[in-house]
Amino acid sequence: MMTTTAAYTAIVPAAGIGSRMAAAVPKQYLPLNGSTLLEQTLAVLLNHSAIKRIIVATAEQDPWFDQLAIAQHPRIVRVLGGAERANTVLNALAYVETDMVLVHDAARPCLHQHDLDAVLQAGLQADGAILAARVRDTMKRGDGNGRISTSVARDELWHALTPQCFATQPLAQALASALAAGAVITDEASAMEWAGFHPQLVPGRADNIKVTQPEDLDLAHFFLQARDKADLA
Repeated sequence: MMTTTAAYTAIVPAAGIGSRMAAAVPKQYLPLNGSTLLEQTLAVLLNHSAIKRIIVATAEQDPWFDQLAIAQHPRIVRVLGGAERANTVLNALAYVETDMVLVHDAARPCLHQHDLDAVLQAGLQADGAILAARVRDTMKRGDGNGRISTSVARDELWHALTPQCFATQPLAQALASALAAGAVITDEASAMEWAGFHPQLVPGRADNIKVTQPEDLDLAHFFLQARDKADLA
């Protein structure tokens, strides 16, 4: 684990319903390796000493979070999310007391400590940083009718992952300004880009998957089991 004097707050947006999972509960509450997907994600963040507080932003009508044992952890605070991810993160930023903040998807339980260390360290620079993975496959642009329009060169194309780490105030200002201008904000880095920043891309592991489809849950289970075995070795 890295050595740093910086203190961080983690924001975990968990206000979505995960409709693509077609489950009885939002995907963050689905069972995974003896607990829930969300608990697995939070456990990784709690294991890092530089993260002083974790703010979990949930939907107002969410009866599940308070039933989790981890919800009572002294470093975890629950706040209300918003209509979209950007609104949710902006709401949570109002409760951040540290100069540095990271945002991590609730549905990314397979984050490795080495990657977390790397993005926290890189995030200290002025423009911040995000975990990302280089695109490996041939990329195609569609024509809107289900056919290929053209191939897209994959050189310098990256998949944006999380955590994404920034100084707190610039991120809050970027999100507020972008939302007020009606900009399309898909992640925190896109708000920072809109404000003129150029966050660093930190290469991350490909197994830091986001659970979005039913089959992803099985894959996350496999990756977590492999990580646990490696930790015991």
